[in-house]
Amino acid sequence: MRTIVIEDEKPAARRLSRLLSELDVEVSEMLHSVEEAVEWFLNNPHPDLIFLDIQLSDGLSFEIFDAVEVKSAIIFTTAYDEYALQAFKLNSIDYLLKPIDDEELEVAVKKYRSFKPEVRPMTLNFDDIKSLLVNPLEREYKKRFTARVGQHLKIINADEVEGFYSENKGTYAATSDGRNYLLDTTLENLENELEPKTFFRVSRKFYININHIKDIVSYTNSRLKIKLNHYNGEEIIVSRERVRDFKLWLE
Repeated sequence: MRTIVIEDEKPAARRLSRLLSELDVEVSEMLHSVEEAVEWFLNNPHPDLIFLDIQLSDGLSFEIFDAVEVKSAIIFTTAYDEYALQAFKLNSIDYLLKPIDDEELEVAVKKYRSFKPEVRPMTLNFDDIKSLLVNPLEREYKKRFTARVGQHLKIINADEVEGFYSENKGTYAATSDGRNYLLDTTLENLENELEPKTFFRVSRKFYININHIKDIVSYTNSRLKIKLNHYNGEEIIVSRERVRDFKLWLE
């Protein structure tokens, strides 16, 4: 996926590029003005995806499209919402308000990928094909996990886990005894291993166990804050885009 960022504030452009790299999206070019963008589009193959600020140092970014026919998908990033209608008349995938929330950014990238999935060669062995034919109702989910504690291996039953979370590139299980164990896995790997009726991924950093929810509190920007029985680390926030699915999961 070839991606560029058009943003006149260089610190904001660097921050966006860093957030995108965490989502496996590499930015190949950062442009900072209407004039620079027009010249670049006239002399380079157009990217698959553009992250585009609306108010640039020398005018509105819509002026780019008056000068060049751009066929790339666009995710707008702006501090203003009065341009939303004009933005959606273009090849817009999403419209993100600054300061950009990393979870909303992740949703926008997923939305682009759902519209235009990356084509990758597929090789299936017998076990892969067999797994595709398994009835979901008969599927076995992981019932226990292991964590290394010193020279010992700790066995953790899934129903003891209040939640899984990522921190400093590690994945941890927060258990009902108030402890946190480092696991040799990632949240992405857990996605296919956890019972979906029991565990829900409320954000990019957290899975929670429905049986260990202590309280659900309304939070800013139509989000929700979750309190678990014993976990007392970083706040657990259900992003605005996941609130509806979260409420359906609770039913």
